[in-house]
Amino acid sequence: MSITKIQIEELPVLMRNIPVLDVRSPVEYQHAHIPGALSFPLFTNDERKIIGTAYRHEGREKAVRIGLESFGRNMVKMVDEAEKIAAGKNSPGREVLVHCWRGGMRSGAVGWLLDLYGFKVHLLSGGYESYRGWALKQFAKTYSLGVIGGYTGSNKTGIIHELKKSGLHAIDLEGLACHMGSAFGNLERTEQPSQEHFENLLAMQLFEFSEKDPQKTIWLENESQRIGNINMPQPFFDYFSAQASYFINVPFEQRLKHIVEHYGKASKESLINAIVRITKKLGGLEAKTAVNFLMDDDITACFDLLLKYYDKLYHKNELKRKLDKTSVIHIECDSTDAKKNLQKILNHANSGG
Repeated sequence: MSITKIQIEELPVLMRNIPVLDVRSPVEYQHAHIPGALSFPLFTNDERKIIGTAYRHEGREKAVRIGLESFGRNMVKMVDEAEKIAAGKNSPGREVLVHCWRGGMRSGAVGWLLDLYGFKVHLLSGGYESYRGWALKQFAKTYSLGVIGGYTGSNKTGIIHELKKSGLHAIDLEGLACHMGSAFGNLERTEQPSQEHFENLLAMQLFEFSEKDPQKTIWLENESQRIGNINMPQPFFDYFSAQASYFINVPFEQRLKHIVEHYGKASKESLINAIVRITKKLGGLEAKTAVNFLMDDDITACFDLLLKYYDKLYHKNELKRKLDKTSVIHIECDSTDAKKNLQKILNHANSGG
């Protein structure tokens, strides 16, 4: 068949129809990768270490020989796996895109093998490193953003999900970060992606939405820059924070009910640990009182206290962040019903108000 080198600008469109094979080691892939790419390692983590050690201490030829020995043992297995992947993707003409870290020896070797077997192979010039440069550039662009704000417990995430169901452009920042914000945002202790991979995911979604229709609004939930252990990239956060927002005013009691339903099933241990994490800001007496409510199985009283704390914190942060915002549009809502509240937001947005 043939091997064709492509530039990073061609990747997002090309990968919609053909599989992308990331031939870096599993640990490199796990740390961060191109969203949608499949792990197709030329070497295991241990093999990569051995080859790297040989290169540093015994020279390039020795390292290459060790690599060739491993590559030779795995050739048939790699071809078989590539066939399965191409069949699953319904790749026309057994077509694949291959990349490594910088577009060097590893992708070249795998590309040669698959080409020899009959695949149509594309190699990404510059490899994963070129994708990282491309991803960071996405955060310096301007977008048409719709920002949805509201106090804790307003079910803003539910509105983002409803937007997605409706086929509108929406990015779930908390979903990408695997964290719902605040000290209570990850009670299940779900592992968050690396900072680098979060940026990769966000960059790809921004590009896909803006490419489809640059004028169409991309909706996001109002967030602080830090989501768990993840930070929104500074250029994007600065732009995001400066946008007008729709602030849904949901009554305290309705928000409290939503919070209790959402977090009330969590274990006492995880809830207490979360309270401990905010003791300094909450205050020792308030933290002790909240824990005592939990121990007495009074979940509502506990979250009543905590929700008042988060309301004050939200208000304080918004005063700091939004002095320069063009506008904050307040929308009165009588419940946390995501569908109803979304319709109110869209009615206001479509009216030009």
